[in-house]
Amino acid sequence: MTGADDTPGVAGSSPATRPDEGEIRALVQQGTSGAGHIIRRLYQLRTRMWQETVPYDLTGPQFTVLGTLYVHGSMDQGTLGQHAGLDKSTAAPIVERLRGRGLLVITRDTADARRKLLDLTPEGRQIVTHTAPFAAHVDEQLLGALSAAEREEFLRLTDRVLDTEKTR
Repeated sequence: MTGADDTPGVAGSSPATRPDEGEIRALVQQGTSGAGHIIRRLYQLRTRMWQETVPYDLTGPQFTVLGTLYVHGSMDQGTLGQHAGLDKSTAAPIVERLRGRGLLVITRDTADARRKLLDLTPEGRQIVTHTAPFAAHVDEQLLGALSAAEREEFLRLTDRVLDTEKTR
């Protein structure tokens, strides 16, 4: 048996032959100590630190949306997603939750009635102002074991991986 059909659950895989037991063990070990596993653990750590540190019952992605509007001003949801690194299916429920909490408003663009614009409410601006130092503290704690040069390199390499994904 060869080809993609031989690897259950892996769309588009194309191993020439089925891996032997030793290769499977190595692949499993790689999967439990490789990049994906480490990224997941890092995300769990950051989420826990965020929940313990940041007030207002605000999630990281919610802060990103509010912070993006704070920095860049009023914009449509597509532009917000691009600036914040969020796809539509992620951004839409976040925007709706924040609107429901009275932290942002959705209005029609006066120049193009088909276009909806998002903007912070005064309360939304106030929450960003109060929350930003806590958010910065979380990132400082998260990368606290790294020197300034290592942090810069870590972020540069991470951005490079993400930029590579954008071009696929």
